[in-house]
Amino acid sequence: MTTELNPEIGEPSETVTFAGIDRETLVATGSEWWRSAVIYQIYPRSFADSDGDGLGDLAGITSRLPSLKELGVDAIWLSPFFTSPQHDAGYDVADYRDVDPRFGTLADFDTLLAETHALGIRLIVDLVPNHTSWDHAWFKAALAAPEGSEERERYMFRDGLGPNGDLPPNNWESVFGGPMWSRTTNADGTPGQWYLHIFDISQPDLNWENEWVKAQFKDILRFWLDRGVDGFRVDVAHGLIKEDGLPDYTPPAEAGSMGGGAIPLEVDPDDLDSIPTPPYWAQDAVHEIYRGWNEVLNEYEGDRVLCAEAWVEPLNKLARWVRSDEMHQAFNFTYLTANWSAEELRLVIDTSIAAFATVGAPSTWVLSNHDVIRHATRLSLGPGHLQGDGIGPRTDDRPDPVAGVRRARAATAVMLALPGSAYIYQGEEFGLPESIDLPDEARQDPTWFRTHGERYGRDGCRVPIPWEAGAPSYGFGPADATWLPQPEGWDEYARDSQSGVPGSTLELYKLALALRGENDFGFGSVEWLDDLGFGTDVLAFTNNGVTVIANTGTTPVELPLEELGELLLASDPVDEAVLAPDTTVWMRSA
Repeated sequence: MTTELNPEIGEPSETVTFAGIDRETLVATGSEWWRSAVIYQIYPRSFADSDGDGLGDLAGITSRLPSLKELGVDAIWLSPFFTSPQHDAGYDVADYRDVDPRFGTLADFDTLLAETHALGIRLIVDLVPNHTSWDHAWFKAALAAPEGSEERERYMFRDGLGPNGDLPPNNWESVFGGPMWSRTTNADGTPGQWYLHIFDISQPDLNWENEWVKAQFKDILRFWLDRGVDGFRVDVAHGLIKEDGLPDYTPPAEAGSMGGGAIPLEVDPDDLDSIPTPPYWAQDAVHEIYRGWNEVLNEYEGDRVLCAEAWVEPLNKLARWVRSDEMHQAFNFTYLTANWSAEELRLVIDTSIAAFATVGAPSTWVLSNHDVIRHATRLSLGPGHLQGDGIGPRTDDRPDPVAGVRRARAATAVMLALPGSAYIYQGEEFGLPESIDLPDEARQDPTWFRTHGERYGRDGCRVPIPWEAGAPSYGFGPADATWLPQPEGWDEYARDSQSGVPGSTLELYKLALALRGENDFGFGSVEWLDDLGFGTDVLAFTNNGVTVIANTGTTPVELPLEELGELLLASDPVDEAVLAPDTTVWMRSA
């Protein structure tokens, strides 16, 4: 199938192409693999510990690669492992061209990359361009240099307001809570300028209108591309550029900490630029930066990928991040935050596919990551849990663990049947829930400290994952030590407790990924089955000849088995011809 793409945002073309290449050629050559890939996120601190110090490391990841090959993923994405003081778990980078000794060495990274490629898996590195650590040599030089110097121009330094400059330059509030500005102290002990940090005080924002900064990051891209990485996940990709004048701004109460919220699912293309935009998110000038990065990736053989973490709404505005000369993918957070509702999911799926099709990009699908409540817990909660807030012992809305994992399995079975690219977060293949009852003294997320415990933050989804029942640290490492405490009773979630066990969450994921590949879902299409008469609580569609039915309601529905054919997959057992609530099936006509 050959097609043409509409290069701008607007109504989707009647036919959809893949950058002018027919789908058969893409599949046969392995070209543009990212269009249909299943990508597995590894949070290195919590994946596998090789030396028993309680912190995951690169050697630990290498040792567990065979399990990911068996799972059936196409690529892995590594959250940051660069040199860092770890005030924000590595998202505060002190050296973009080296490995933090806690995680290993560059030689360990090269071994990991070689082993990953030997297994036929690709590797994506997490890049953090919005800010550095305050321990970075660039920021140290800026603090040591005078106001107005070349070194200071690399960051967002400003004079304060008020008679003595005692007030911050504006009223912006940090994503982690508290002011978005901190004041420096001059060498003589007098108060100095203020610097901007969208996140923690230890994460000063770079000035992305500075040409030196732009050149440095192109060199950083080349450093890792030269080593052979397959691409980059770009942290806070919708940040970087701030509105001229840095005007005061107070986000609406219903907005998430990273942007979005309170915006219609889709807006008329002619009205996109009229949508209120926070002055530190989603500024138009950021696109030119990624066009330059795209050019760098094109210097290298093979298909290297850029994926944007951009909390941008509506979806047809997010599509601007993945135009043909910019990013290749953007995380679909609108899908991640959708409720377990057939009507809402259908609308989000339709809108996602249409929005990304206008620029020739695949939609992505994701349910969990290192910044949100794990979906095995989140899907049993009521609305109102904003990104980054987390839940804990004093949260009124307590999850139902049975309902949560049942819905998580059903939701995953929907996600992995959709065309495009899907992301899996480590441990979700075990049905791992959020760790809620972490003691206050164990918490490490900056959000917890900057809000004085009012928001729990993201520690609950970052607890080291279990591999072996009954082993020290559940097999995370050779000792009991873990940087965050693991809950009791995680033996049932351990990988070895589920491997080969029919009906386990792990085996469900293995089957779903195998069937996804066999049936080429990534390059398929969604066709809704409205004529089956299931009602508004049931999601029913086909993709490449496989029928997918998900019951998001509270009442069982009858399945017309003779019409639908062979049962390929069920997120939970199906008794006779009845599809229970919170269950998804895949079926194929004979």
